[in-house]
Amino acid sequence: MVQHLITFSFCVCFCLRFLLASSAQHVQAQALDSVYQAYNLELAFPSDLERDRVLREGLYDPANVIPIDVDVYYKHGDPTPSIFLTIPRFAKGVPYSLAYVTNEMKPNGTLLQAYPSYEWHKTHGADCNGLTSVYRTQIDDCGRLWILDSGEIDFVQLCAPQLYAIDLENGQVVHQYRMPKRLYKEGVSRFVSPTIELDSHNCDVGFVYMADSIGDGIVVYDVAAQQSWRIENKYTYPHPDFGTFTISGDSFQLWDGTVSTTLTPHALGVKRMMYFHSLSSDWQMAIPLDVVNNASNWKLNDVSAALDQFVVLGKRGSQCVAAAMSETGMLLCGLVKPASILAWNTQTPYTHQNLVMLIEDEERLQFTSGLKIVRNHEGKEELWALSNRLQKAFGAGLNFKEINFRIQKCGVQELLSGGPCY
Repeated sequence: MVQHLITFSFCVCFCLRFLLASSAQHVQAQALDSVYQAYNLELAFPSDLERDRVLREGLYDPANVIPIDVDVYYKHGDPTPSIFLTIPRFAKGVPYSLAYVTNEMKPNGTLLQAYPSYEWHKTHGADCNGLTSVYRTQIDDCGRLWILDSGEIDFVQLCAPQLYAIDLENGQVVHQYRMPKRLYKEGVSRFVSPTIELDSHNCDVGFVYMADSIGDGIVVYDVAAQQSWRIENKYTYPHPDFGTFTISGDSFQLWDGTVSTTLTPHALGVKRMMYFHSLSSDWQMAIPLDVVNNASNWKLNDVSAALDQFVVLGKRGSQCVAAAMSETGMLLCGLVKPASILAWNTQTPYTHQNLVMLIEDEERLQFTSGLKIVRNHEGKEELWALSNRLQKAFGAGLNFKEINFRIQKCGVQELLSGGPCY
């Protein structure tokens, strides 16, 4: 059973102020609630001998252990959630790629344990029935953890990209999908984000959408029909003006296409859309969801397929990393510059006047690569954010005497209204 994090959070009252800026309206707050922070990640091992072995063989390099995503699960009214982190294998040196936060404190931060177990990760891609490299996950409303495994380490495709669903109540695998070779580009593709489409009335999964950020596309998986297809065109690619990322004075290069997809909530009762964006771009894109879900539109794998259905909603002026959708149709994203959480009501035009900077924090929101909206034990929506100072890791290197990794949260309603986090 997943252990729980003992949080050391605090509430900070928001000072609400509205400023008309050239890029967005501001609702400025002092800080999100701090849940977790670490100088570097403290990893647990089955034994000291195993830790020594992976260090000796170069399978554990603390400098390469960088979290990317956070996911949160509240079980049966329990006010203390289970918290999961992904640790992708950008290169060798990452002992395991998916972990949960324990309640054991260590000098550099809270101890992490491999999930589902150390055995799932220990072959580093030699056994494709385990996990090779996980960038992001999604926990659906029915308590299933969907794990998207890119299958590659440093662009060496050791296994086919695959998807697991694990029931968090009993730890059992309830679904597995292995991607056909025709849908990924070996040595190029890097699948980084899954989005799960649930039936509005039950726990049936209709579709899963998987973003290929380096291969510049989206793979759609029709779960019931056991079919899948790829969407790729000029709108899923990066933009040359946004390949340089500058955060807190440090710059680095990324050339990533589609990194995130979100969906119009069922409850809005309007025509449903898929919203997506490329990491190295400032465009916000959309396409009708029924077009995405119609396999006949994509049979030829043609870059001109359904091209007239794609809509450039607007431009942010900066890159956005992770994104999350609220039940009321508010699309939130982790903006790169300035380091902030940006919000947009999907029922309004995507204009500067309708973009709201909910919180700006150049210290604690440096590269917000993980962003989730979850329901807590009271049924209220919470925003959870993970930041990781990726500009340091990809540049001169992380300073392990400074806090590098943070998980923060706030109630969505409180965040949108300018009220205090809880």
